[in-house]
Amino acid sequence: MSKVKLLDSNTINKIAAGEVVERPASCVKELVENSIDAGATRIEIEIQNGGKSFIRITDNGIGMNHEDASLAIRRHATSKIKSVDDLFEVSTLGFRGEALPTITSVSKFLMRTRSEGSELGTLIKVEGGIDKDFQEIGCALGTTIQVEDLFFNTPARKKFLKTPNTEGTKIHDYVVKLALSRPSISFKFINGNRNAITTPGNGDLFDTITSIYGREISDSLLKIDFTDKVDPNFKISGYISKPNVLKSYRSWQTFIVNGRIISSRIISKAVDEAYKAMIPKSGYPLAILIFDMPSLSVDVNVHPQKTEIRFADENNLYRAVYAAVTQSIDEKTFADANSNDDLQNVAVTPTFSRQNNFSYQRPQNFSQRSRSFNNGIDNTLKILDNYSAKFSNDEIDLPQENFSSETTIDQIATNEKTSTKKITPIGQVDLCYIIAKTDDGLYIVDQHAAHERILFDRLCGYTDGIPAQQLLVHQILNFDDHESKLVEDNLELFHKLGFTMEPSGENEYRLIEIPADIEISDAENLLREILSNLPPIDESIAAEDQQKAIAKNIRQECLAMTACKAAIKSGMELNFRQMQMILEQLEQTSHPFTCPHGRPTIIKFSSNDLAKMFKRTGF
Repeated sequence: MSKVKLLDSNTINKIAAGEVVERPASCVKELVENSIDAGATRIEIEIQNGGKSFIRITDNGIGMNHEDASLAIRRHATSKIKSVDDLFEVSTLGFRGEALPTITSVSKFLMRTRSEGSELGTLIKVEGGIDKDFQEIGCALGTTIQVEDLFFNTPARKKFLKTPNTEGTKIHDYVVKLALSRPSISFKFINGNRNAITTPGNGDLFDTITSIYGREISDSLLKIDFTDKVDPNFKISGYISKPNVLKSYRSWQTFIVNGRIISSRIISKAVDEAYKAMIPKSGYPLAILIFDMPSLSVDVNVHPQKTEIRFADENNLYRAVYAAVTQSIDEKTFADANSNDDLQNVAVTPTFSRQNNFSYQRPQNFSQRSRSFNNGIDNTLKILDNYSAKFSNDEIDLPQENFSSETTIDQIATNEKTSTKKITPIGQVDLCYIIAKTDDGLYIVDQHAAHERILFDRLCGYTDGIPAQQLLVHQILNFDDHESKLVEDNLELFHKLGFTMEPSGENEYRLIEIPADIEISDAENLLREILSNLPPIDESIAAEDQQKAIAKNIRQECLAMTACKAAIKSGMELNFRQMQMILEQLEQTSHPFTCPHGRPTIIKFSSNDLAKMFKRTGF
């Protein structure tokens, strides 16, 4: 008796549901994309209980006749491609013919549809892949699909769904992206009887953005209009936000390639790098990038969810995105160089739980990319330019804590109070210390220790997700047997540290990516140094936890060393603007009173301290 058996269609559909419809948001995505492919100009999405109990999609598309409707719920039945050759030039969002049959196999499914010219529409009911009803009815033009009790017959999958609020948020985020990808379609999203999204559908992307994010966000947008010089058929359009408009999550970034919403690590990384020198260590700008490129340069047939695609030339894609974003920011910055536009303050002040803020009055007409340092300053000082960030408020609170030269750092940190005083640099002493004043005190700042702290905190912001730069020319590294085994066992660890490698031969690895904050020429030496200092495996600790701890410790040591080497040195002359920049940046760090190695960065002498020193006992 044969052990190999053909699975029945219902089992096949349930298996496919794991890839095509993994949660309510996936179901909404597939159904709405079908509505878009059907030429709808109005689409309404309604959900209850985060989509777990109820989803309804209504559109005014072309609908289906009786015969097409009966075929649409069958596996791999589609009107969007006819042969394998069509896969190379797919213009529709759907093309696999998997969505409807997989949804019907794991839900209580109802569809009403009518095409133009048909007097009657079609009603189809399916429960768990079993046909329940199929008849002609009267209904409006277009299609309405209702999905209830998703995963009712696959409890193992249902129990892994998140809370209704989380699942509803996932659907909301995807409806937003769909609306942005099709500004000519009017979307309405109803979440638990609340109208959450309504877009005008007038074809204007700016108006669509305004209807979703509000006027305050849309007023901070920069337009992108980029055409690749090498391939004029490769264009990027859309909008990005000024660097002072940030969110703590990346989900408000939308990438659309030939009308298809995608996820792309390459594009995300290029956007991050373009903003890198202008935003705080955490936060993501709004980015709605629309790519128009030859269909033969992308492969959409990668995954059933169709959010992942392959690009024929990822290096050119990266360069184009980086150029498009920086070009848009630079043009706006240059245009506003002599205005009071908020773009000059290229990052917003982060929200702090602490109150140890000190600041200075910023000079006006100070543009991030128009700064230039004195010709006599050593090139190392340019690090300050690369890692500095401007902040949107003109005044930042100054602490009134009373700490003298005898006050400990711990006392400083525990005696912080809010003030509105402004700190102003006076000059340098011994080309090592910045002297600054307020109305009620005197500050002495170690310029090297302060700048070291600034750079270290900025680099540490990437500890849990270190940005990497892709090498245009991959490096081939050779190892001995022992080293090769260590690399193989710690590939994930090296990836966490920003090094991406893949085997390319016996005891040979191809280095693809390196941390963005190191020089390419230093990459191999640093990698080998890390390899030689890997601690032995502790069998009593889970491998994943051990790797995380090792990665964190190595990274902290590397960053401390990098910050120390890159920071301005004692004996380096600074002008007043550079001193102001250091004071501003120091205020934004999480631990402004010590350098990464524990040395003090700043000492304050209050008016009372000065009075005591000069025996002015009346004070």
